[in-house]
Amino acid sequence: MSRLVRLNKWTLIIAVCIVVFLALLEDIAEGQIMHLDVLAYRFFVEYLRSDALTPVMGEITNIASPTVLVVLWLVVSALSPGKRPGLCMALNFACSVVLNYLLKFIVQRPRPEGFRLVSASGYSFPSGHSMIAMAFFGLIIYFVWYYEEDRCQRWIWTICFSIVIALIGISRIYLGVHYASDVVAGFCVSMAWLAVYTKLFCPLLLGERPASSSSDATAAKPPEI
Repeated sequence: MSRLVRLNKWTLIIAVCIVVFLALLEDIAEGQIMHLDVLAYRFFVEYLRSDALTPVMGEITNIASPTVLVVLWLVVSALSPGKRPGLCMALNFACSVVLNYLLKFIVQRPRPEGFRLVSASGYSFPSGHSMIAMAFFGLIIYFVWYYEEDRCQRWIWTICFSIVIALIGISRIYLGVHYASDVVAGFCVSMAWLAVYTKLFCPLLLGERPASSSSDATAAKPPEI
């Protein structure tokens, strides 16, 4: 019964993400100006922008840069038991990058014009930073639930990494290099991808879960993200 519940949750995550992504894609294909994009522009660009906040947002967006992610990958790999988590992260990262390039090439949505604070090349939909942030840090959240026995620590790290993911997406809107719909679409694609990856590939790559010294942790299962 519990296995069926987990499977239904996994299927629901994928279904919701696909529906949201396709709805956004349909509006873009029809050339509609989305209410979401207008509201996000008014809040993050017209209202929130300031000389003090702009450098902060620039640093936040750099968290999803290749250099920073490679450093974080090395740190996580060094702290993880064995080489398998590092391999799992590398494969996940590579797949998310390829998927983002394919979707951008297919949709070919131009980036916003006229209010960029940083330079950016390529197409806009879906946001690459948002996709990669969700895929990268989302998998780290999975690792936390897979290896960490303490429930409090699990939730603390989950909340922290979730905030990082959200802030990276917000920074792309604030800096004017993406529409809000690009960011939401990027999150949806990566969440659906992670649901598949953690369900089908992670168990094969990670092998047996380490034996727990706590009966409570033994009963807990890593989430299908």
